[in-house]
Amino acid sequence: MQVPLRTTRQRTAVMSALQQRAGFTSAQDLHEALEVDGITIGLTTVYRTLHALDRSGQVDVVREKSGERLYRPRPDGGHRHYLVCRECGLSAEVEASAVESWAEKLGEVMGFTEVEHTVELTGVCNGCHPGRTAPARAEQHT
Repeated sequence: MQVPLRTTRQRTAVMSALQQRAGFTSAQDLHEALEVDGITIGLTTVYRTLHALDRSGQVDVVREKSGERLYRPRPDGGHRHYLVCRECGLSAEVEASAVESWAEKLGEVMGFTEVEHTVELTGVCNGCHPGRTAPARAEQHT
């Protein structure tokens, strides 16, 4: 479910900086990029803004090996699922219609509406563990 957000100077700056980056980025890296661009904004504000953008469905979030969250603008506003390498952070988008269907049905059975879910899939990519081949490769996002 998307939560509408007020447009603020900070949200506009953070979203603009995210859109200029290729792939996923951390709050710290984003904060540094904003400062280099001459935009004065606190790191705490960057974190709060990214959290709000996540809740509103405007960004995708994955976690790298250390547990740090990485963000990028959601390409078309749709919900996404990723398989993320625990070693290097490479993320591959995966088709997950079964998960979507399961979450919706579970909500109905339990009497819930507006059901949301978070699924985190991790593994080790072939680049980090040469010699093991995955049967099928999803589109890669870095």
